[in-house]
Amino acid sequence: MKVLVMGGNRYIGLQLVHELVEQGHEVTVLNSHEAPLPPGVVRLHGQRHEPGTLERLLGPLRDSFDAVFDNTSYTPEHLEPMIALFRGRVQHFIFTSSIAVYEMALAQPVEETAPLGRDAVTALYGAYAAAKVQCEERLAREHAENGFPVTTLRVAHTCGPMSPAVTREPGTFRRLELGRPLLIAGKTEAMVHIVHTRDAARALVAVLGKPHAAGQVYNVAGKQFSSIVNYLRLMAQAVGVEPEIITMPDDLPAHMRSPIVHWLEASRGSMVFSIARTRAELGWEPKFSLAEGLADSYAWFRSGGRETYEYDFAPDDEILAEVARRGGIAAQQGPARTVLRSQLDTLENM
Repeated sequence: MKVLVMGGNRYIGLQLVHELVEQGHEVTVLNSHEAPLPPGVVRLHGQRHEPGTLERLLGPLRDSFDAVFDNTSYTPEHLEPMIALFRGRVQHFIFTSSIAVYEMALAQPVEETAPLGRDAVTALYGAYAAAKVQCEERLAREHAENGFPVTTLRVAHTCGPMSPAVTREPGTFRRLELGRPLLIAGKTEAMVHIVHTRDAARALVAVLGKPHAAGQVYNVAGKQFSSIVNYLRLMAQAVGVEPEIITMPDDLPAHMRSPIVHWLEASRGSMVFSIARTRAELGWEPKFSLAEGLADSYAWFRSGGRETYEYDFAPDDEILAEVARRGGIAAQQGPARTVLRSQLDTLENM
């Protein structure tokens, strides 16, 4: 197929481009930042959120694509030009959403019909989540009213090469390399559900050629999940070291937050997602275990990715100094250095 990828210059988007090319599709990308692309990929340069850019660059090409992957829409306003351009012209419109749209679930695994966070004030992930829900609902209306062939994929927390945030794997890998302790707080036994970026890309591509996926929503998550503390131990295994894991006291000053754990599960509790529907209807199966995904991420980090980030360990040192001032971590917090056995909680049939 001839496909258009919005974004495609890093992380999931770049993995998507590589997966599409490897599967034999003709790929055009539109983005504002250059990145090494596979041979044959056509790149259109532009900032999609600048008024008129999409009409200028894509207007002459609106009949050139069989499918569009929109990875960079975050509000309904971002979608409107795309809908106007491609209504009635493409076989597939694949929208990348997020598991951030869900409210905290009383029962897990979380299925696609679970309650969503529509209120920017109360939603689990705030305004970001509410805007993504609005995007999904705008596309659903377009499908109902005009047959727009949209498929929405809600992607879980990710791991993999080229992370856009140093607070994900890169900062943790670097601390482990330097022998620095890993400072965590909150619900450290809460489960986080991770998917490797290549598996996420493969799920996106799996929509192609499946007209029954139009109008549907699918979760995309890995075949395994883990507690936060055990996930850090898996990171340490990837680096090849034994970690020092320090559980921070609950009563530290508000600005002293864990410098490495960015998942809201640490404050809200476990979130695990069902991928049964995605498996059954898209024929997709995640390939990477958590250990394999982190090993792949660290291999990229070690081979040159390390130098693409800036590291600031001042917050760590401030927390450690405060803990030392108190004479160590309070007894109710457990031992200062906690080494837990690695344990994966495997989700085989979700």
